[in-house]
Amino acid sequence: MIQHFNFNNELSGKIALVTGGTKGAGKAIAERLVHAGATVSITARNKPETETSNLHFIPSDLSKPEGTKKVAEEVLAKFGRLDILINSLGGSETKGGGYAVLTDEDWEQTLQTNLLASVRLDREFLRAMLTQKSGVIIHIASIQGKLPLHDSTLPYAAAKAGLINYSKGLSKEVSPKGIRVLTVSPGWIVTDSSKRMMERISDSSQISIDQATKRVMDALGGIPFGRPAKPEEIAELVGFLVSPRASYLTGTEYVIDGGTIPTI
Repeated sequence: MIQHFNFNNELSGKIALVTGGTKGAGKAIAERLVHAGATVSITARNKPETETSNLHFIPSDLSKPEGTKKVAEEVLAKFGRLDILINSLGGSETKGGGYAVLTDEDWEQTLQTNLLASVRLDREFLRAMLTQKSGVIIHIASIQGKLPLHDSTLPYAAAKAGLINYSKGLSKEVSPKGIRVLTVSPGWIVTDSSKRMMERISDSSQISIDQATKRVMDALGGIPFGRPAKPEEIAELVGFLVSPRASYLTGTEYVIDGGTIPTI
């Protein structure tokens, strides 16, 4: 049977939630889903700098269990269901300097934000998805799950490695019940967060921003494509993965890193 898709309206009627949806890749993903016809909610701790009537904003701190519960209750009360969940929340605020400068609080906060927030949110929405026997969950991980930067983001890398493994395990459990679960692992993306990371490395190591940037590039082994990714490029991949065109894809990690990881 030949299927015909309208790429500009292929998500019409779908209800989506994008965490971390006010900035960077999360914002670009939310806008991409709206463009495809979905009704999209976004959540973050702070309001978006520029509000739009196309996005329903829910203020919440997903690093805390009560924040997760608040978002789930509001989405289900307003829309009655969720078809697409994009766990885009993530980031590293730990200082550079390697393992010795990291406290238990650094590890705890990073794991809560980059791993456990997704675990809790999946659990909240899977009940409804399993009842309707359909849904797509995307976990935005990182190539640092396989290529950790010990000097600057060790807890973040460990959390993302856990997210990749968890995502695979979850897919094996719920894919037979109609729920697709996928992981997208970007390399370096040009965002405000990545710029702040360069500033932290610069301050802690007493080097310039350019030197900090080169240090990270060297630690990554370089980017063969010659530049970091744009948020819109990550969003385009996610837009495809949640669409009917990707209906047979589940349990897979998609790396989008400009060729950074040096192995196959």
